[in-house]
Amino acid sequence: MENRSHALMTGFFTITLLIAAVLFGLWFNRDRVERVPYMLATTQPVPGLNPQAAVRYRGLDVGKVSDIDFDPKVTGQILVSLSIDPDTPITHTTFATLGYQGVTGIAFIQLDDEATGSPRLATNSTNPSRIPLRPGLFDQLEKRGKRILAQTEEATARLNELLSPANQQVILGAFADVSATANAYRALPQQLAPVIARLPALADQAQGTLQSVSALAADANRLTRSLQAPNGPLERISGSVERVGLTLEAVGNGVELDALPHVISLTEDTRASMRALKNTMNNLNERPQSILFGAPGTPPGPGEAGFSAPTK
Repeated sequence: MENRSHALMTGFFTITLLIAAVLFGLWFNRDRVERVPYMLATTQPVPGLNPQAAVRYRGLDVGKVSDIDFDPKVTGQILVSLSIDPDTPITHTTFATLGYQGVTGIAFIQLDDEATGSPRLATNSTNPSRIPLRPGLFDQLEKRGKRILAQTEEATARLNELLSPANQQVILGAFADVSATANAYRALPQQLAPVIARLPALADQAQGTLQSVSALAADANRLTRSLQAPNGPLERISGSVERVGLTLEAVGNGVELDALPHVISLTEDTRASMRALKNTMNNLNERPQSILFGAPGTPPGPGEAGFSAPTK
């Protein structure tokens, strides 16, 4: 009986010692750091995020996730409670994103700030301040991937529509037209070969014609200068006409009155003819090209086609 009592006391002592060791270990390893509460409210999915997950501010560990639960006031909203070191510079411009550790899929909260020098964000245990949760890198890649897939599906649908049997017939017809046009253009060099072979001769003829025209114009210019030169034919003809006029006037004074009108008329006709000849020579001097191309046409007057009023 005494042996049994000793064994019972030994068992109680061993169990008490084990319980004390466990409680001492828990007390010794407990987190003695005082942290302040913050909260994340989001409707985004938070895959891989669990309680006790790390909270990092620009890569530095500053706290942990204390709880994850649904918001009883807003349907579909998730509340993530954070316990953060009070020395962490949480400001009004601080935001959170969801990060992942390597390829394990374990998520953590990554804090960052848009600016420096912003005022601190105060918080308390009864009403924790909220930090906005923004889409992380994987969320952005997922959204952009969905948009890219949608655009790819739309492009595929349009390509299928473009390659429909009706459009294929149209495309094949267009290719046939292009081929026929290419064949027609291929025959053009052969048809133009005789014309191209004649071009040097035509160029030589055109050059000879231009030289002839230039020589004719030079001859006309020399003729005009010789006619209008001092003591030239025009001046001599004009002097002769004046002398004839004086002679006729003298003769008219000595003839009978019946013949005087005829003499005066003959004198006036002679003078008019000489003036016309002189005007013709002046025009020829000013525009020697009129010998080849004729005199310029009379410009249209008011009311005629092509008339333009002079501008001031």
